[in-house]
Amino acid sequence: MSPEGRTDPMRELVVLGTASQVPTRHRNHNGYVLRWDDETIMFDPGEGTQRQMLLAGLAVSPLTRICITHFHGDHSLGLPGVIQRISLDKVPHAVAVAFPASGREYFDRLRHATSFWDNTDLRPEPVGAGFAVQTSAGRLTALPLRHSIETYGYRLVEPDGHRMLPDRLAAHGITGPAIGELLRTGRLDGVTLAEVSVPRPGQRFAFVMDTGLCDSVYALAEGADLLVIESTFLAADAALAAQVGHLTAGQAGAVARESGVRTLVLTHFSQRYPDPRAFLDEARAQFTGEIVLAEDLMRVPVPARLPSGDDRPAAPRR
Repeated sequence: MSPEGRTDPMRELVVLGTASQVPTRHRNHNGYVLRWDDETIMFDPGEGTQRQMLLAGLAVSPLTRICITHFHGDHSLGLPGVIQRISLDKVPHAVAVAFPASGREYFDRLRHATSFWDNTDLRPEPVGAGFAVQTSAGRLTALPLRHSIETYGYRLVEPDGHRMLPDRLAAHGITGPAIGELLRTGRLDGVTLAEVSVPRPGQRFAFVMDTGLCDSVYALAEGADLLVIESTFLAADAALAAQVGHLTAGQAGAVARESGVRTLVLTHFSQRYPDPRAFLDEARAQFTGEIVLAEDLMRVPVPARLPSGDDRPAAPRR
């Protein structure tokens, strides 16, 4: 347990589906669950998400928020089943649902796609310019992407904090609840927080789906500890990718390199490519950091917290 009085217990991404428009025998439509301490956020529940959750050993009861990037079916057709399961399981707390404001009609249709006994406390959060909400995990923001319909990417930023130094605390005789008081007030009996701690940078997560290259892609990815990003196409089909508003694996790798990303998660693969290793090869040519080629039901841990702000990879100027 950290001196702040809590662990970094469960910070991981659970991948439920990795296909693009057409699912395959091995890849379900999209679906991702970010477990971050007390927050459990679902992103883009595509068709079949409820069953994928069962296979992954996930319940709906911990869900605190659902984020929809856009209302194409492979990113949202699983929403009715998830909502109805929330109702069936009588989840006792509110669940916020963020989605592009222009898609409110689609949300309302999916919200009540079939008849069911509605026990949910669902809180719609239409996303537009300047969207930002404070969660227990940090500040969640959204930026518009470049796709055929209104699409948003999401970014979660944990506040910076302090890592307490046990030897310095002991030297000043500060123990137990007094540590929490020092963190809250910044000073205790003449001892300042700076004397017994070092800066602890907040962690950052970014989720980027269905988009061509644009400034928002880089802004979302900036300094991310974990970047989940679509890589629908390979370089041979770069012209098609640009035409339909998608990225290639090489472009995803370049974004990670230029944005100072720590771990890159590639996903949303077109069914036209038989060998997924080609995506890894193209991304690796651009980015030398950690790359995860997402597979259905995979769990990806958020990288361990950096010891100080100076150790975060610097993003070179574009």
